[in-house]
Formats: sequence, C-alpha cells, structure tokens
Amino acid sequence: MKINGKDYRCLWFEDDAIKFIDQRKLPYRFEVFTAKTVDDCVFAIKEMVVRGAPAIGAAAVYGMVLGVNDVEETMWKLRGTRPTAYDLFYAIDYMVDKINSGEDPLESAHKYVEDLVQRCRRIGENGSRLIKEGMRILTHCNAGALATVDYGTALSVFRVAHEQGKKFFVYVDETRPRCQGFLTSWELYHEGIPHTVIVDNAAGFFMKNKEVDMVVTGADRITRSGDFANKIGTYEKAVLAKENDIPFYVAAPVSTFDNNIYSGDEIEIEERERTELAVFNGKTIMPSWMKVRNPAFDVTPARYVTGYITEKGVIKKKIE
Repeated sequence: MKINGKDYRCLWFEDDAIKFIDQRKLPYRFEVFTAKTVDDCVFAIKEMVVRGAPAIGAAAVYGMVLGVNDVEETMWKLRGTRPTAYDLFYAIDYMVDKINSGEDPLESAHKYVEDLVQRCRRIGENGSRLIKEGMRILTHCNAGALATVDYGTALSVFRVAHEQGKKFFVYVDETRPRCQGFLTSWELYHEGIPHTVIVDNAAGFFMKNKEVDMVVTGADRITRSGDFANKIGTYEKAVLAKENDIPFYVAAPVSTFDNNIYSGDEIEIEERERTELAVFNGKTIMPSWMKVRNPAFDVTPARYVTGYITEKGVIKKKIE
C-alpha cells in the first residue's frame, strides 16, 4: 500500500527484528512498532499491534525466526496468542516443518510472506470480476493490506477493480469496539477509492433501501462445511443480505480454510477484555460498574454465503 507516496507493507523483517505498522495508533498517527524478541512478537499479536488472520500468520513466521534457538517454546508461546485465526496455526506448523527439515528459517519465512502477498493479489484479480460498473458494496471490519501484509482479501478485490478503472462505491462498517472500519477507510482513502463510513447498525437501513448491491468480507477461519468465523457482527450482515437478496462473498486465501473441523460450532471464539468497550481513544466512556461481554468474532453458517473468493478462483458452493 502507498502511504504519503511511499510503499509499505503492514509488517516486514529488518535488522534482526520484525517491524509493524502499529495499528493501535491508526488512523490518527503512523508509527512503527519494533519486535526484537519472541515476547515482543507475542505482545504485538495479543495487543493488536498487528491484526487480521493472514497478517497474524506472517507475524508468526517471523516470530519463529526470532525464537529459532528454542523452537518448541516459541511455538507454544505464539500458538497461545489468538485462538480463532487459523492462519496463525498454519504458519507455525509451516515454520516448524521447515526448521525441522534443515531449511533456512529466515528464507522460509520470507517465502511464506511473499507467497501470501501474491495469493492476495490473485484474490483481488478473481474477485474483481464480480464488481460491475456503479456497484455499491458493503464491507465489515478491515480485510486490507493492514490485515494481510499487502493487497488484502476483501480490499484486494476493491484495489484491483479500481486499478482496472471500474467505478464503484464502498460502505465501510465502523466495526466497534476496535473500529477496524477506520483502518479500512484509511486504506481506501490512500488508494483513492470512493467510500463512506457507517455505524454497524446502519447496514440494514442501506440494504433495505436498495443502496447495497453486494457484501464482501474477509474471514479468520473457514471450516470444511463452509461455515466461517469473522469479526463480530459479520453474521448479522450475512443474515440481512440474505433477507434482502444481496450477494454475500467471503474473500480469503486457502490458508484460512481449516480442514480439521467441519462445523462452525467447533471454532473457539475469543472473548476480549472489557476495556475495548469501556475505553475509546484513551478516554473512559463507561462507568466502572457497567458489565461487558466482548466476543471478538462470530460464526456465519455457509447457507448465507454466495461464494468464497480465493486465489484459486471463486467457489460458489459449500466446501466439502
């Protein structure tokens, strides 16, 4: 992605450390967080310096490089960071296999990340064919370069279509409590793609009023049946889209497909801390006595999905 005329990825390896665009500071400030140790990498993943399933996987491969002198301990530290995103576990298993095979850890990590970037580009190329001139598209959370190293999944579809000269408009769900929609807006702004941010609960209003032609989201884990986990609120958008006869697409690389589980009921849903709801931009907005539940993800059944946009093509049926 291009920021102020310079190309950036959301993370990269430099001077024996992982460099992250600190997503906790966006869209207000652009800062780089440096992870010099495995514990630094664990912090970055847990505290959402980096977020998005593919980007978490990329952070993990470089985290394994930092901890190559104690592969077993590093593996378990990284596996304990985020339970829902399957790319994390896929990436760790990849690195353990490469290290045990005697391959160079850093070269293997670079190959993983470069392959991810190219797969995301192909997702955009495949998905852009779905975008027709003048379409109005809704997306939820952030599935852009910030979530995937570069290009994105859902946003790769928009980015490639924009490069092809197609004219379309994007509705960006705010996506509380972390406001990842702000990150989507930040990316679309720098790409020059027309869009507007809406509160999550306004999506049904625009759908009912025939102002949304398609929904495209990312995914954190997709089961063999096609059920998928994504940012909390995705299930609501899928149900609303079905009710209003709006196509609903999921954009994700094949590394997000978890063939070890069949049903979405088997996906562990991460519940996060109270402060994500109680504190906004450094200011407390809830009294201390107010109780909170904060699931980070929900599961959408496959019956609500029109198709899965992958680097291998658009799959318009359940994945068995």
